[in-house]
Amino acid sequence: MNFQPFVQAGPRPWNGLRDDWLVRSFLGQRLPAEVRSAIEPELGDLAALAAGPLWDFQRADRLNEPRLTRFDAWGNRIDHIEPSPLWREAERLAVQFGLTAHPRERRHGAWSRVHQFLLVHLFHPVTDVYSCPLAMTDGAARTLLASGNQALIGRAVPHLSSRDAGSFWTSGQWMTEATGGSDVGLSLTRAEHRDGTWRLYGKKWFTSAATSQMALTLARPDGNGPGGSGLALFYLETRDAAGQLNGIRVERLKDKLGTRKVPTAELTLDGAVAHLVAGQTHGTRSIEPMLRVTRTWNSVCAASFLRHGLGLAGDYATRRVAFGARLADQPLHRATLDDVDAESAGAFLLAFALVELLGRDEGGELDAGEAALLRLLTPLAKATTGRQAAAVASELVEAFGGAGYVEDTGIPVLLRDAQVLPIWEGTTNVLALDLLLRADLDQGLAALRQRIERACGTTTDRELRSAGAAGLAAADRAIDWHRATRDPAERQRVARRFTLTLGRAFQLALLAEHAAAVAGGADGPAARQACLRFRQLGVDQLPRQE
Repeated sequence: MNFQPFVQAGPRPWNGLRDDWLVRSFLGQRLPAEVRSAIEPELGDLAALAAGPLWDFQRADRLNEPRLTRFDAWGNRIDHIEPSPLWREAERLAVQFGLTAHPRERRHGAWSRVHQFLLVHLFHPVTDVYSCPLAMTDGAARTLLASGNQALIGRAVPHLSSRDAGSFWTSGQWMTEATGGSDVGLSLTRAEHRDGTWRLYGKKWFTSAATSQMALTLARPDGNGPGGSGLALFYLETRDAAGQLNGIRVERLKDKLGTRKVPTAELTLDGAVAHLVAGQTHGTRSIEPMLRVTRTWNSVCAASFLRHGLGLAGDYATRRVAFGARLADQPLHRATLDDVDAESAGAFLLAFALVELLGRDEGGELDAGEAALLRLLTPLAKATTGRQAAAVASELVEAFGGAGYVEDTGIPVLLRDAQVLPIWEGTTNVLALDLLLRADLDQGLAALRQRIERACGTTTDRELRSAGAAGLAAADRAIDWHRATRDPAERQRVARRFTLTLGRAFQLALLAEHAAAVAGGADGPAARQACLRFRQLGVDQLPRQE
């Protein structure tokens, strides 16, 4: 008698538009009917690709990583970086779906940003973080437009927003040096001006997506003082008219924990020709428009990873039998996935609250209070969702048992790649201090409280109202702490908890508001459950008085 071994069926991703109650109900509840009908076909096309061909391509491409070739066969230094095959396909799709074009085209007005980021939400988890260069490209376009530098706007923005693969550019963001990551004021890169040309000299320690056609970078013009005020923001193209690298040497590619498909390099600038973006000082101020965009991308990608992982874990739970029943029918396992559903739904709604404000801001539609709320939410959403991404991705890996720890299942990459999200564009601590030290913090807190209070008043459901009230109470305690605590050391020690409390309080209020809005519909029970479970998972992170 032949032995027939058991072979466990692996998971398949869900269709992130059709099968995810959250995205489905968000489209119906938040978007005007005419916008929804206009964008759903494109969302449907990308959702189908992500759930099928792209997921299969990603797993087949698992072992391919970017390769650096320093010299050609004849000894010429070429520093050529070859990305993985999936990255090349991801670029083609990014151009096809206009992932950096929508914000400039504004076909749906302020809703164009929502359209863009719903596409990003579907695209991100199955394209090996090609969202990284796209985020920097989107941020570079926004920064150049905000600078008013018409020569650079005319030169670069059409490429950065192109729907033509032959003319599309991505942009690097070369800020980090060995002297400082978040503290870019320590940058040592020099800018020399001679014969009417700026040339840059220095070493950039961590430059993601080093295959880009251009970059924005900080350097200190000779004679300028120390700190961020002495830096200037520069634009450079990575290759000259002859196709040669523009005074750039690629020293090595980084060997990272995750985002291994992203060609992150150490670069030496040795006379790279560059152009001033907006004056010879205060370069750190000039990158604020970029950070607003890239931190929004970070927030959306955090939620995207978690909803994708939830879909995989949910499918696996229907395929795996343990102790005489499917995992999907085991109460404890079901409860674990429900917790992931709640956390990831909170992350999604917070990220898209930020997206909506960003889109309206770019259309000049915000009043003073809403503008302060946007400035507050940018670091707040990034910090909160980044922490959720790393923690909840760990829970998702565990949901697969030992299979979740085996690389060729395609599951471990979720955790390794999610870990970058609390780090990139400012660690949680840096973001907490950014928020706490903002000059307009009080105005932003008042606007946030008003928005939470409005969200809490949208339902007659007693449990949802109670959940919303718990969010408001947590926000009030955080705001009271901010007003009462004046010792700088104590404020810094608690800044992280202050930030995460505000973020989670707003998430709970948004969950209550969303559940009330979709009550009575097919997705109402799922939305209600997510809100109530999120409340049980806890909101207030501040220390209690003894």
